[in-house]
Amino acid sequence: MLTDPDLVMSYRHDEADLVPYGTPSVVVRPRTTGQVSAVLRAASRHRVPVIPQGARSGLAGGANAIEGAIVLSLTAMNEIVDIDTENHIAVVQPGVVNAQLHRAVAEKGLYYPPDPGSWEQSTIGGNVSTDAGGMCCVKYGVTSEYVIGLEVVLASGEVLHCGRRTAKGVAGYDLTSLFVGSEGTLGVITEVTVRLRPAPEPALTLVAVFDTFAAAGAAVSGIVRSGLQPSMLEVIDRVTLSAIEAYRPMDLPTTAAALLIAAVDSGSRAPDDLARLAATCHEARAADVYVASDAAEADALLAARRLAHPALEQFAANLFPAGGGVMVDDVAVPRTRLVELIEGIERISTEHGMVVATVGHAGDGNLHPIIVIDRSDPVSIAQGQKVFDAIMSLGLSLGGTSTGEHGVGLLKRDWLAREIGPTGLKAHRSIKAALDPDNILNPGKIF
Repeated sequence: MLTDPDLVMSYRHDEADLVPYGTPSVVVRPRTTGQVSAVLRAASRHRVPVIPQGARSGLAGGANAIEGAIVLSLTAMNEIVDIDTENHIAVVQPGVVNAQLHRAVAEKGLYYPPDPGSWEQSTIGGNVSTDAGGMCCVKYGVTSEYVIGLEVVLASGEVLHCGRRTAKGVAGYDLTSLFVGSEGTLGVITEVTVRLRPAPEPALTLVAVFDTFAAAGAAVSGIVRSGLQPSMLEVIDRVTLSAIEAYRPMDLPTTAAALLIAAVDSGSRAPDDLARLAATCHEARAADVYVASDAAEADALLAARRLAHPALEQFAANLFPAGGGVMVDDVAVPRTRLVELIEGIERISTEHGMVVATVGHAGDGNLHPIIVIDRSDPVSIAQGQKVFDAIMSLGLSLGGTSTGEHGVGLLKRDWLAREIGPTGLKAHRSIKAALDPDNILNPGKIF
């Protein structure tokens, strides 16, 4: 239990520090479900808000503290409880880091697909709470498709077990799916049972260089129409390429308008599939298409993509030495509307005179426009918010959603309300009231 003011201060917010946050009265770091239960029983008795936190790598303010709350940091619950190689499942505590689970199951010839960009930092509990995606979700899907069972401590301190370890089962309501993506507002997840897959074949990777960002989007649409199923389809724009190259030089083509990274792991079909991907990129007027020569080069390309966020933070700091920062958006549209989204983001950036760098999981229609702002200038912050809102509005107008994988948190509460409407909000509030009648669990988040 941490009460030292300097230590407590570091638990005030996640990566979304431009939305409200307060200073908690205490930080508790439990190691067992029983300890979590004891904290929630006390909090419920005294009606003190509880803010569950993982690695605080979130980008929507879902882990931001409120004044006087108890922060429940779950990072010390970091045990891989079981890897069942025969049934292809793993049981883990919420503080297990995503990459740690990947490597542990890989040693046994298995694969846990969800891999957010922050996989070396983000925890499984946080991934489940936001239903995180990642680089490979174009083929393998997001976190919710792998969570089959949960242990959850409710606001009352009662411990709920939901889901199963069996390959199939439909007994009762699907409470497991209810808690996935609930951002700590319905209960505190203390154990997760996930489905694993056999390890895929080694992937073959290519990079396509485009003179316009829209052409890269057209290539993605062509790949989707072709019926190909790449294991990765990521896009990086010119601003981001330059930022990554400045952050960690690796000879990226910084004059390109966009870079498309595609991979296939289809075994004996992989060379033919990669050739079809290359042909589709050429049809979309790619300036160049390169095939990675070996696994090391392919891994370097993926590593470059994962550097986008820290590279752009450094880019912002260099551009605005007094207070450079970024606002990270997360919008997903039907893949057939991807080109319209790309063109709209470029138009909004130009109209508002703001730098907007865009990366994303192009194969899912999920882009992350990253708005560069000067935190020391209220005008810049306000202008950045206008750009953020304009991109949100565009995404919804194209039949999209306000968040593809980062969650709602505080950042997108108003946009969720617009997306799901009054009846949807009423349903959300009814569920919240049933499970957390005193509203002590992460109050004010999502809606």
